[in-house]
Order: sequence, then C-alpha cells, then structure tokens
Amino acid sequence: MKGIADTGFLVAFANRNDRHHDWAVSVAGRVIEPLLTCEAVLAETAFHLRSVPLVLAMIEDGLITLAFHCQDHFPQLAALASRYGNRQPDLADLCLIRMSELYPRHSVITVDREDFRVYRRNKREAIPLICPPHT
Repeated sequence: MKGIADTGFLVAFANRNDRHHDWAVSVAGRVIEPLLTCEAVLAETAFHLRSVPLVLAMIEDGLITLAFHCQDHFPQLAALASRYGNRQPDLADLCLIRMSELYPRHSVITVDREDFRVYRRNKREAIPLICPPHT
C-alpha cells in the first residue's frame, strides 16, 4: 500500500488507548514501503504522544519517511491556506494536501474524515483517503 500518513493515524497506531488503535495497527500491517509524511505531522504526533523518541522510532522502523520540505512549496501552501482559510487548517493538513498533489497514487491515511472530504487537490480533485470505519 502507498500512503501519506496524517497525525491522527500515527497517534492511533502508537497509543493503545486511542479509539482508532486497532484500525491503525491493521492499516500499518498492510504497509509494504514507508508511508510518506512531513515534519509538521511529525511535530504534531510527538506533541500528542508526548514522545519524540517514539516518533523517531517510527522513522527508524520504516513505518514512515519524510518526503516533503515546506520551503520548496511555499507558494502552493500559501494558496491552500487562503483557499481553506474559513476552515482554519493547520500546517500539517496543508502539507498533506500538497503531498497528495505531488504523489497522486498515494492515499492520505487519516482519522480526520470531515476536513479531508472537503479539501481538494489541484483545486477540484477529491483526495483519496483511508479512514477508520464510521462508528
């Protein structure tokens, strides 16, 4: 499976008490190559888990890899921030939208179905998602 990892997925994977933990472990079990992500997602994940070493271990273990540099995509991120300003997206979401444009065969793996159903890549295209089932 090719994917782009969002914060909620990584937190659910690492936190046994998260309500989406079993789903995240199941998804991670299907990963055959590292999931792509960005530094903003790593920072959010470390904050929520209160553990930088745990996040670094996800990279070391091959679950995720960094595949995005914000400075290289600043104009596109600024345009996305303006386009979705009414939703007040965080930097991680903007980076993931842009990453979806750069890696169109990768689905975004997220627990944030509500926002990512609204976000569009290339202005009009729905972003392919892998989300936990509705509960």
